[in-house]
Amino acid sequence: MGCFLGIDTSNYTTSAAVCTDSLITANEKIPVTVKSGMRGVRQSEAVFSHVKNLPVILEKIGKLDLDAIAVSLRPRDSQGSYMPCFLPGYAAAKAIASVNGLPLFSFSHQAGHISAAIYSSGRADLLEGRFIAFHISGGTTDLLLCEKNTITRIGGSIDITAGQLIDRVGVMLGYDFPCGKSMDFAACGLYDDIKPKVSANGMYCNFSGLENKASELLSAGNTPGYISAYIIKSIACSLNIMTRAALEKYGSMPVLFSGGVASNSYLKSFFSDKFDCAFASPEFSADNAAGIALLCERHFNAQK
Repeated sequence: MGCFLGIDTSNYTTSAAVCTDSLITANEKIPVTVKSGMRGVRQSEAVFSHVKNLPVILEKIGKLDLDAIAVSLRPRDSQGSYMPCFLPGYAAAKAIASVNGLPLFSFSHQAGHISAAIYSSGRADLLEGRFIAFHISGGTTDLLLCEKNTITRIGGSIDITAGQLIDRVGVMLGYDFPCGKSMDFAACGLYDDIKPKVSANGMYCNFSGLENKASELLSAGNTPGYISAYIIKSIACSLNIMTRAALEKYGSMPVLFSGGVASNSYLKSFFSDKFDCAFASPEFSADNAAGIALLCERHFNAQK
């Protein structure tokens, strides 16, 4: 029971969400502006955008009778994980909590993604169990072992992330950043004849070679749709090898997919019949504060 506010200021999205009696009742977000033709933003640009966006987001949320507030303070749960873009969110959350005498909790951005994926996939059973999770986004391709409040990285990309690959190739093809939706649409129906390049060894992968391959395919006159399908299918096959390696090492368990790249339609169809899989719904795949609000409620009730 109760009302809980979550705030998340990632590299590309300013967001705030409200959890009321274990349901997300508000989920507001504003994307950080990326100039046309660019493949991302500097941290200073992201921080400035959050400073501008937070008052707008919180005004949309409106007046609340809060029990607690939570914020994402770092990218991952690992030691030394830090990005300046999370500081504006923390400053806003700290100010609200201080003047209202509210408890303030902080979590990692990654924990928020996993929490939102559990919520939107309807797999509440994962909260009490052990499972494998992928966090696949512009900033992260991590393979994680999760058990209650513990998140341990056991694999992932050793160079660029899946999201970086998609955005770099998408900009190369003329799409606006972020490029995930455009590439997903362009690739639709073109996967059958693709022989992908697999770049995984055990629970780790590297994707930088696929960026070079996309450039070769473009120079050879292949269509943007074909190149999009080639990149997406190559990512899927690499993740498949990593998943099998993780399940072989740690035993059979569910596999949860979170992060913006996990909203890709081909990835979901590719994996749906291979494992006990759960996918975040599209609105909870991309960066959002819903998972932070849900974690806030959970930890508040646990402390009570």
